[in-house]
Amino acid sequence: MRRSLLELLASPASATQLAAALDLPRQRVNYHVRALEQAGLVELVEERQRRGCVERVLRARPGRSVAADVQDQFAATHLVSVAEEVARSVDRMSTAAADAGKRLLTFTVETTVRFGAPGDVHEFTSDLAEAVRQLALKYDTESGRPHRVVALGHPGVPDER
Repeated sequence: MRRSLLELLASPASATQLAAALDLPRQRVNYHVRALEQAGLVELVEERQRRGCVERVLRARPGRSVAADVQDQFAATHLVSVAEEVARSVDRMSTAAADAGKRLLTFTVETTVRFGAPGDVHEFTSDLAEAVRQLALKYDTESGRPHRVVALGHPGVPDER
């Protein structure tokens, strides 16, 4: 859905126009457009008054490749791909640190969340992304050593006892 929206947003459009093009409810399209906007993949072109409401017209950010840049953050294949990349990177850096007689500074945050409804996962993900963005803004410094922060979520596995 988001890839289709980005393709359509090669030309400026509103959520209403996108919904009509995809034959979907405007609210559903608007939800995904907001997620793309939060991810920095689309930008606001103009706001205009229409029937007593403000219509937002957006477009895909110039210079972004839909195929290369957009991954469905809710797809299991994307989660596995990111997890594998993290494991390879940490293994390589850990080996290099051990060879140099040092420890690799890492951290892990884990918890379990019981979502009441499927839509809660999407809302939680948006809230988590915003919280991480705010923390990154607070602690990020030009002269600091970069750390990649990745948050993954998957259905819990029952205890095998």
